[in-house]
Amino acid sequence: PDAIAPFAVGLINLKQGDNETDKACEVLYQNLNASGIETLYHDTDERPGAKFTVMDLIGLPWQVIIGPRGLKEGSAEVKRRATGERHNVSLDKVGSFLGGTLR
Repeated sequence: PDAIAPFAVGLINLKQGDNETDKACEVLYQNLNASGIETLYHDTDERPGAKFTVMDLIGLPWQVIIGPRGLKEGSAEVKRRATGERHNVSLDKVGSFLGGTLR
């Protein structure tokens, strides 16, 4: 359940070490936390599948996925863990999208 999750959102960097994805993730991480949205940033060198598994095991209700393809479009993929529903959201709108669903 969302109420007992240790964080509201898991931020997943699909290409750790890439300057663009690292920068986008860091900025988004700071913005989400500044907005009061508790976020766990998974910034290790693990493969994407391992990162998704960790986020699922922790039980985080939302995942924000940042990768090179999405960055080319200026967007992030936002996934609701409970339903599997996915949304492509503009990077500058991720905080407001999540804020509207978490409150």
